[in-house]
Amino acid sequence: MELKQRVALITGSAIRVGRAIALELAQGGANIVVHYYHHAEKAERTVDELLALGVKAQAIQAHVARANEVEALFRQAEESLGPVDILVNNAAIFERAPFPELSESDWDEHMDINLKGVFLCCRAAARRMIQRGRGKIINIADVFGSHPWPAYLPYCVSKAGVITLTQTLALALAKTNIQVNAVGPGAILLPEDYSPAMRQEVIDRVPAGRLGAPDDIARTVRFLIEGPDYITGALVPVDGGASLT
Repeated sequence: MELKQRVALITGSAIRVGRAIALELAQGGANIVVHYYHHAEKAERTVDELLALGVKAQAIQAHVARANEVEALFRQAEESLGPVDILVNNAAIFERAPFPELSESDWDEHMDINLKGVFLCCRAAARRMIQRGRGKIINIADVFGSHPWPAYLPYCVSKAGVITLTQTLALALAKTNIQVNAVGPGAILLPEDYSPAMRQEVIDRVPAGRLGAPDDIARTVRFLIEGPDYITGALVPVDGGASLT
């Protein structure tokens, strides 16, 4: 799929990796829906950056775990920019929640945003893409989905669910000309409260010996959009080799 004049909806794209994905796709000529929930001002700043690249962009707020808000998100996107050709499910939370101290609310929040939200957005996108006979869905999973870290139990479980959801949807949509793939980031942006020792511990786990960058994820997403349509159901690790250890 060529990016020029396509409409890409990227969840959680006001900041961090989502913002990098939005900028990368805009550089290819895509018009961008900047989805956000908490970061209204940062979403508007991202929109300004996208407009400066010569594409159309619109910021829209929604809670991805609420079906009515997801439907409203897609309706507003279509009204503002046109039918959504590309969905990138990036919105997620990443909270330390070790077992057995893990609370029910921590569990529910991770499952709602990281997994249910991906499902609801995929469903809304696929229903529309099927009617048009084309589409690209890319889910941002995580190396932790297959190599769990006990201190982040609900996050790891939710991302494992995203991987399985991606594979199952790829099969369900295989004959519709809609490709569903996932990107598995490794150590990219660490939490701000990590101490130097904690950061070094993470880096020591990476065979490449360094952290990745948001642009590494953004360029991989772009490849899955512009690359062969014969790729579907794939999980592309972008982790410096961490998933091999």
